[in-house]
Amino acid sequence: MMGMPWPQTPEAAARTLDNLYAFLATTGDHRQAGDIGAAIERLWRLNGGDTVNLLIDRGEMFSSRNESEKALPFLDAAVDLAPDYAEAWSHRAYIEYRLQNYQAALGDLRRALALDPNHFRALDATAKILTLIGEKKAALKAYDRLLKVHPNIEGGETARDKLRKEIEGQGI
Repeated sequence: MMGMPWPQTPEAAARTLDNLYAFLATTGDHRQAGDIGAAIERLWRLNGGDTVNLLIDRGEMFSSRNESEKALPFLDAAVDLAPDYAEAWSHRAYIEYRLQNYQAALGDLRRALALDPNHFRALDATAKILTLIGEKKAALKAYDRLLKVHPNIEGGETARDKLRKEIEGQGI
C-alpha cells in the first residue's frame, strides 16, 4: 500500500484512502495505478463489517453463477444493514444492472457516489449504464469525473474519447 501501514482504525483508514486517492489521481504509471486501485478496493471493504461483507460475498457468489435473482436479496439485506456503506450500494447496483434494471442500478450508484464521490467502480458503472441507455452527455460527464479520480482505469480514456466524438463530431 505505497509503503503505508495497514490502518487499524476507521479514522486511519479514511486518511489512508485519501492518500491513496491522491496517488491514484496523479500517478502516470498504469501498473502502479492498478496496485493503488486494488489497495483502495481492499480498504473499501473495511467499512462494511463482517456480516455485511458476507452478504455481499454471498450475493457475488450467486452473481458469478448467473443467478442474479438469487443474489439480489443478499444485496438488499446489505444495504438495509449498512445504508452508509458505499460498497453495498455499488454491489447491489451491479446486480440490478445484470437484471437489466438500469434505473435502479443508477439510483444505487448515485447513493454510492454520494457516500464516496471517488468510488471509481461506481463512476465507471454509471458512465457505462448512461451510455447504454442513450444518456450520452451525462455519460461523458461521468467519464470525465472518473478520469479525474482514476486517470489510468482500463478503457476509460478510450470510452470517453469515443463518446466525445459521437457527441461533438469528428471536427475538421
